[in-house]
This record gives sequence, structure tokens and C-alpha cells, in this order.
Amino acid sequence: MDFNISNIWLVELFGVEFWITQTIVNTWIIMVFLIGFAVFVRFKLRKMDDVPTGFQNVIEAMIEAFEGFVKSMSGEHGKYFAGWFFTVFLFILVSNLSALVGFRPPTADWVTTAALGFATFFLTLYAGMRFRGIGRYLKSFFEPVWVFFPLNVMGELSRPISLSFRLFGNILSGLVLIAMVYTLLPFALRFLLPIPLHIFFDLFVGALQTIIFCALSLSYIGAACAEE
Repeated sequence: MDFNISNIWLVELFGVEFWITQTIVNTWIIMVFLIGFAVFVRFKLRKMDDVPTGFQNVIEAMIEAFEGFVKSMSGEHGKYFAGWFFTVFLFILVSNLSALVGFRPPTADWVTTAALGFATFFLTLYAGMRFRGIGRYLKSFFEPVWVFFPLNVMGELSRPISLSFRLFGNILSGLVLIAMVYTLLPFALRFLLPIPLHIFFDLFVGALQTIIFCALSLSYIGAACAEE
């Protein structure tokens, strides 16, 4: 397992070079998987039963549990963003778990986690202006007194950066440690000894970091929507 990001092929448009990296290709594969899963669910649930059973019951339980999670972290206003964060939750979770099948997780690339972090940043700004009003939300940057404006701005900008580095650092550190173990072990032992590390870093830490990223993002949105 290699923890370096590989360049796969070069695309040149109007004299500008664009490298298609391993992260981009793995992201596309995960997106195709999630889209296929969504189409499968839509096909299976084309006829909804009044009393859910089986597969419908599982899907409805997942959605209700996530809606409860969103409400607990961000309040009633957060339900407006539940669809987005459900998609982000699935993307991050599948990305983190993809290391179990030999993929290099897209979340082990800071470019991916930074994009997700700044998406949360812009959603937080939008939520504050939508539910509190533009004037009242912008006024909060000058509270408790106007001299705190630079600090408040820096605090808002630090959130997406901390979000991105927290997710990126945890996933990359696990990837690096596992890659080192594979490198140091004899070939015959590579199929057995790294299993506990995969369970801890890819499964446990991957799921935990997914929950933490969404929980913090929703708490920021909830704070932006709050009256006080």
C-alpha cells in the first residue's frame, strides 16, 4: 500500500495542464457507487408500503436516525440542510472505508477535506443570513464590541481549516502507519497481522471521524442560526 498520491494521466486544455490524480479517480469511483446505490434504493422503494417492512424499514430507520442526529446538533433550522449532510456523511464514510478494499481514501488528501470544510463554511454563512437576516448576522461579527471584528472573522475562518485538517490528519496517519507495517512485514505475514490495524483505523476511526465532521459542521450551522 502506497500513501503517496499518484498522477494517473495528463489532460491539456487551451495550453493549461491538468493532472488527473489517484484522489480524483477514487472520488469518481465512490461517486458512481453512491449514485448507483441511490438508484437501487429508488428502484426498490418505487412502491412504498404504509407499514414498512424489510428493506424499506431499514432505509426509513436510517433516515429518521439521521434526521434526529441533525436536529440534536443544529436545532430545527438544521433540518433544512439534512439532505446535504446525509450525502456528505455517506461520501466521507465510504471514502474512509474504501481503504479496506485497497483504495487510497480521498479523505487522505487535504484537497478533498478542505473542499468539504469550506462547503461547511459557506453553508454556515448562508444559514446565518437566511434564518437570522443579513443585517443581524453580520452584526454578530462586531459583538460584543466592534474591536472584536478581526478575531470573530478569524474564528469563522479557522473552522473550515480545523475541520479539514482533523479529518485529513486522522485518515492519513492511519494510512501511513498501515503502509509502514505492510512494508516492514514479510510477504507471508501481510495477510494476517495488519487486520487489527485495518479494523481500528479504517473501520473505527473512519466511522468516528465521519460522525465528528458532520456533528461539528451541524453545530456551526446551529450556532449561526441561533438568536443569541
